[in-house]
Amino acid sequence: MKTNVSTAPENENPAQTEVAEDARPTKPALIRGWRRRCPKCGSGPLFKGYLSVRDACPVCQQELHHHRADDGPAYLTILVVGHLMAPFLHMTFTHFDKPDPLIVATVFCVACVALSLYLLPRLKGAVVAIQWAKRMHGFKHA
Repeated sequence: MKTNVSTAPENENPAQTEVAEDARPTKPALIRGWRRRCPKCGSGPLFKGYLSVRDACPVCQQELHHHRADDGPAYLTILVVGHLMAPFLHMTFTHFDKPDPLIVATVFCVACVALSLYLLPRLKGAVVAIQWAKRMHGFKHA
């Protein structure tokens, strides 16, 4: 018959306590990144331009230059825009009798560009925030 002898209190696990103190919740960071704010404090701006991530947050001094967003946000933007616009393109040709190709092309080009310009910085902010929350790349020690 085996008996478990433990000297640590039942309710306190040092590994869990350490993780709880250093926890970086993903959902709030993701929302802050979507809003183009610092994933740590949520009040400092994440970008210094349209897509240029700041080296550090001006409010909380969190270093942000570690990110490796690369082509991920652009890929996600194409994926989302394509999946949103394809059904509308299909409905245009099934519900309207012989739509003018020039009008359809103009409307869908403008819609795709506008949606892409709206989504790209938000998705890049979300990717940087996920990297921060999951301690990926250089965010591990920050």
